[in-house]
Amino acid sequence: MARQLFALTFPPLLGLFILALGNGFLSTLVTIRLSASGASVEAIGLVSAAYYIGLGLGAVLNDRLLLRIGHIRAYACFAAIVAASSLAQALWLDAGWWFVLRLFGGWATVGVYLVIESWLLTGGDRAVRGRILAFYMISLYAALALGQLLIGLFDESPEAPGAALPYVLIGILATLSLLPMAIIPRVSPLIEHAEPLSPWRLAKLTPTGVVGSFGSGLVVAALYSLLPLYLQSRGYQLSEIGTLMATVIVGGMALQYPIGRWSDRHDRQRVLIIITAALVGLALLVPFAAYGYWPLSVALFLYGGGAFSLYPVAVGHSADRAPPSALVGMSQGMLLINALGCTISAPLLTLLMAHVGNDGLFFGFGAVALSLALFFSWRRSRRPAPQPLAPFAPQPAQSVVGAELLVTDELMAGAEQAETEHEAHEENAEREHAERQALEIEGDLAEQGVPTSNLRLLDPQGPEPMTGVHEQPETNRS
Repeated sequence: MARQLFALTFPPLLGLFILALGNGFLSTLVTIRLSASGASVEAIGLVSAAYYIGLGLGAVLNDRLLLRIGHIRAYACFAAIVAASSLAQALWLDAGWWFVLRLFGGWATVGVYLVIESWLLTGGDRAVRGRILAFYMISLYAALALGQLLIGLFDESPEAPGAALPYVLIGILATLSLLPMAIIPRVSPLIEHAEPLSPWRLAKLTPTGVVGSFGSGLVVAALYSLLPLYLQSRGYQLSEIGTLMATVIVGGMALQYPIGRWSDRHDRQRVLIIITAALVGLALLVPFAAYGYWPLSVALFLYGGGAFSLYPVAVGHSADRAPPSALVGMSQGMLLINALGCTISAPLLTLLMAHVGNDGLFFGFGAVALSLALFFSWRRSRRPAPQPLAPFAPQPAQSVVGAELLVTDELMAGAEQAETEHEAHEENAEREHAERQALEIEGDLAEQGVPTSNLRLLDPQGPEPMTGVHEQPETNRS
């Protein structure tokens, strides 16, 4: 990446990493603390659902604040709410109180995502958009994975000494995430004019991006929530389950940049078709690979790489289709659609697992991937990628000065011909002007009775005299 592009994207990615590092284990901590306090399963489910409700509400409303006050101040507001809602959970343990706090926490978290995504999409052009979004997903998933390791540093009992420490740590990290955004950047993306983008218009503008974002939510949310249950049913121990889950996340991180770079150099719609086709094969392979630890690790590594790459490639494809003034609305709509996919993922796939068995999880993954591949292929047939008007002739790398000095023989010949024609045109114009002047002088002299037989016009191109237009040749006079 160019130095200017790195300077533009590094501050938001660093801020996101710091905030997600603390926010990553908060969902797990909420479930553990409520369970240890004797809360019912229904109450725990409602508190967990409040976070996703907040995500949906924020995806609808947060763009107004961003467009009104700008990226940096909007990020500061959302990060402050994340810090305050996590710190407030340490005041007292009550499911109803935590429901409200998790609602606000989800609303602020999706606001952070909106700020970061619109910052990155506005700052980069189509040629580097896939790589920028890849770095975005790497920062996010790395922070979420490392954040899970912090769980082991704290006691699960809400009555243990220092029970408030994890909430304090989350609040500190959310506050520190403001520093890169407020200090490092010299300039933030400028939004001169932003046009609203309704979900219906977004679906008409980029149906491939919308369906890809929704499908990504279906798959990724189920990987987090249902894959541990599937691995447990296969007889794997708790430590092995944790390692395999980490393998999925590491696969998603490791393949983000190669897939993002690939999508920058090729049609993203075609990249989505290939990724989803590969996910179909991997989904059918995992149940057979589950009989061995290492084959399963490889299969989950590859599956995680493909599954976690769906969303950034779909967003990049949508950004290619959207006008610059609609990028904020596009980011908001994609986050909302992805959140909807996450919300209905677990209920749909658990219903399939109840009827088919635990292998129904990956059968469902295969069905989702196959549906996406067929839809993307149909859309590509209806709206193929634009073709260049002329074949591209690659040129060797060169500096700016070298590019200015690079002149072909054809260009030089054309310039010389144009200069010659211009000089000939000027000569003709001067001759016509001289002839008109001669006619005027001859007319004036004829009126005065002065003979015009000796009238001569000087040729502007030389000292030799040129005969006037009404003068007879010398031989005729004799």
